[in-house]
Amino acid sequence: MKKSSVFVLFMVLTIGQLLAQDFDVAKWIQPVPPSAKFGLDSFMVWCGSTVKGNDGKYYLFYSRWPRKATHMAWVTQSEVAVAVANTPTGPFKHVKVILAPRDKKYWDADVTHNPTVYKFGKKYYLYYMGNYGNGEWWNHRNHQRIGVAVANHPLGPWVRSEQPVIDTSYKSFDHLMAANPAVVKRPDGKFLMIYKGVSDGKMPFGGVVLHGAAIADKPEGPFIKQTKRIFVKDGVKFAAEDPFIWYQSGKYWAIVKDFNGSFTKVGLSLALFESADGLDWHPAKNPLVTIPEIPWTTGKKQVKKLERPQLLFEKGVPVVLYCAVYDGEDNYNVAIPLQFKP
Repeated sequence: MKKSSVFVLFMVLTIGQLLAQDFDVAKWIQPVPPSAKFGLDSFMVWCGSTVKGNDGKYYLFYSRWPRKATHMAWVTQSEVAVAVANTPTGPFKHVKVILAPRDKKYWDADVTHNPTVYKFGKKYYLYYMGNYGNGEWWNHRNHQRIGVAVANHPLGPWVRSEQPVIDTSYKSFDHLMAANPAVVKRPDGKFLMIYKGVSDGKMPFGGVVLHGAAIADKPEGPFIKQTKRIFVKDGVKFAAEDPFIWYQSGKYWAIVKDFNGSFTKVGLSLALFESADGLDWHPAKNPLVTIPEIPWTTGKKQVKKLERPQLLFEKGVPVVLYCAVYDGEDNYNVAIPLQFKP
């Protein structure tokens, strides 16, 4: 066989192995040092998403709201802030609020939440949920929309979108509200967003909670909604939420919150999904990422909630899984080290 033919065969086999690769994220999880916990004395903390700056520092974007307002005030009093650390597992130190309440004429006048941060090219993009309301919980919940803020540096200044990049669509899966944005740059250079919506139904909750996709030529949009519904479980009204998506080894991957074990079969957990095109998703071969448990270096501890999964990548591989934690009394973020095993 000619050398050129051998080389072609080698490349075909190599690409085939990558495309067939099955990740087992549960096996990547490493012991968590005490420095990896980030909380504040006067605030509940949630939704941690981290990006590395050109200065080599790590910037954690997170949601916070007054501790005295208790856990459920995330939808009525949250704001997005940033903390900084020298390492991806902390310790992180609060720097400032990034997305504060603003004029009542805006769609995100009262609340910002669900930050997920990316660097595309030379700019930083912070996607988030915003809302406004009259102070009543369901009124704010049902005014949730998705926006983006853009900056040249993680500390800003950040320029917020004057209108949502994802608004609701009449009689669609996102008839009532839209939240939980997750974005990835596709191999063709376009940008894919996966997000949560609530359909029309009996108020105040509305109908079924589903996920959909939208595609844009630029990270700031406009995003064109697609028809495919994602993370669906027949007969389940609210199966999943909190997606984080990425592209690796020839596939799209997602980690989502599995409310009742519809996909992992172990109850409340984080589940791994995969997709060939970013639109048609199914549970991965190894769907369980983790139960609500933190493997501290001092010993494992079960918690009430382990949500809002976000990954940090170094040299193209995931190195930290950030999650929001509710232990029954406190809210905080945790940075879980990963050892990538292809």
